[in-house]
Amino acid sequence: MTIETERLYLRPFLESDAADVFEYLSKPAANCFSDMKLHSIEEAKEEMKRRAGETEYYFAIVLKDSNKVIGEIVAYPEHSEAHDKRSPSDTFSPCWMLNAAYRGKGYAYEAARAFFDYLFEVKEARRIYAYTEDYNLSSQRLCEKLGMRREGLFKEFVSFVKNPNGTPHYENTIQYAILKKEWS
Repeated sequence: MTIETERLYLRPFLESDAADVFEYLSKPAANCFSDMKLHSIEEAKEEMKRRAGETEYYFAIVLKDSNKVIGEIVAYPEHSEAHDKRSPSDTFSPCWMLNAAYRGKGYAYEAARAFFDYLFEVKEARRIYAYTEDYNLSSQRLCEKLGMRREGLFKEFVSFVKNPNGTPHYENTIQYAILKKEWS
């Protein structure tokens, strides 16, 4: 499955994407991606082999003009009622990450807009929600530009990294969401 926009392709990862992905995952910008950190190109190659089988919900963000992978976007279906596994899988929580060298050029919005269209129209999403750290202003602006509403702030919600003394460093997290009937 490939999604095409004016300047981008959203497509499954290829083993040949390892060097491009290593560029941004060797130093993840937000703590929530710290568990995805890659320490070597060999590790990146193994990660690309793993990702190569993900073709419906996990996409590389690729520049059309150069075929360079500049980021990724992913969301898997969740049951609308977490306690009832028979409920529809119509809720998605996307994550996006962009190589720092390509931020501020509208690529994240272009990719996310196309991905949301795909989730709402093809995957029949009813609701899409996203979490972002309170310090990640660019991600907050992206959510708002996508028409998502701010639903809440969770104080010391989750820990992804440790403080210098070894204790958990808890993040304040903002939740945004949009319903299919609100998507234009």
